[in-house]
Amino acid sequence: MATNKNALIRYRTIDKCLQNRNRKWTLTNLIKACSDSLYEYEGKDTLVSKRTVQLDIQTMRSDKLGYNAPIICYDRKYYTYEDENYSITKVPLSQLDLDVLNETMAMLSQFKSFTLFSEMNGIIQKLEDKIYRTSQKKSSIIHMEKNENLKGIENLDILYQAIQKRIVLIISYKSFTARRESNFTFHPYILKEFNNRWFLVGRCDGRESVMTLALDRIMSIDMDLKLKLNQKNFNANKYYKDTIGVTVLSDNDIIDIEFKVDRKNAPYVLTKPFHKSQKKLTEEEDGSIIFQMKVHHNYELERLLLGFGESLTILKPKKLRNRMKNKLRMALANY
Repeated sequence: MATNKNALIRYRTIDKCLQNRNRKWTLTNLIKACSDSLYEYEGKDTLVSKRTVQLDIQTMRSDKLGYNAPIICYDRKYYTYEDENYSITKVPLSQLDLDVLNETMAMLSQFKSFTLFSEMNGIIQKLEDKIYRTSQKKSSIIHMEKNENLKGIENLDILYQAIQKRIVLIISYKSFTARRESNFTFHPYILKEFNNRWFLVGRCDGRESVMTLALDRIMSIDMDLKLKLNQKNFNANKYYKDTIGVTVLSDNDIIDIEFKVDRKNAPYVLTKPFHKSQKKLTEEEDGSIIFQMKVHHNYELERLLLGFGESLTILKPKKLRNRMKNKLRMALANY
C-alpha cells in the first residue's frame, strides 16, 4: 500500500483513537474518525471505505512501515492496542529512515548560508542532533529547554491546522481570575510562543480588539465550519513591533526607557538585546553601559528588567524607575 498523504492521516487518526481507552472503537467508529480527519485537513468530504480502514489496520499491524502495531479485536467488534502505552509516534527510526534523513540533511546543509533560509537557523542543527542520537545511541549534543507536562500543548496541532485552513473556532476558556468558563466564537490568526508558554492570538466574533489566549487556559475547542474567518488585515510583525512578550497595549503605553547595566552583565545585553529598538548610548568609566529602547510598559517588560536584579538600574522614565524601586523594596521585605 502506498504511504500517501491521506493514508498517513488515516494511520495517525486510528492511532489516536486506539490510544483513547475511554471509548470502545468499532470499525464504523474508526471509519467516521478517518473521514472527519480527512475533512479537517483537506477541507472536502473524502469517502473512506470499510475495506480501506481494514487494510490500514493490517498495514499498521505489519512491519511494512515499521509499526508492528499490537492491534487486537475483542468481543469480535471492538479494536484497541494490546499494549496501552503503544503509539506509532513512538516507533524508533529504521535504518532506511535514517539514510533518507541523512541525505535530506546533506542537501539542506548546502543552503544554510542563504538569506532565504535564515529563518531555518537552528532547525537543521536540531535535526542533525536527532539523527546523531538515534543512529549512534548516544546522549544529545544539543539540549533544548522544554516542559513536556505543559498543559495545552496537546492542542497545538489542532490550532495550527485551524489557522492554516482559516477555520473559525468555538472556544471554552477560563482565565486564572475567572470563577467559571466562558464560551465564545474565535477567529484565530497566529500561534505565539513566549517564555516556554504558548498563546493563541485572534479576535472574538464581532469585536475589533485583538485577544491573546493562553493555551493552558483553553478548556475545550470546537469548530464552526459555516462561519467565514475574519482576518481584518492582521499583521503579526506590525502588531508586536513595540512589545516584549505577548501583552500588546495602546500607543499611549509606549515609553522611552534608559537603563544602565553593570560591567559584568553588559556583554549579555549587548549580544542578546531585550528588543530590536535597543541602542547603546554610552559606556561609563566603570565599564557599565547605558542603553535605550522604546517599548510597551507591560508586565513582561517589568519581569525581564527585575530578572537582572542589582546589575540593572532604570534611569528613565521616573515613573518606571519608582515602580521598580517599590517592587524591589517589597521583594526585600519577604526576606
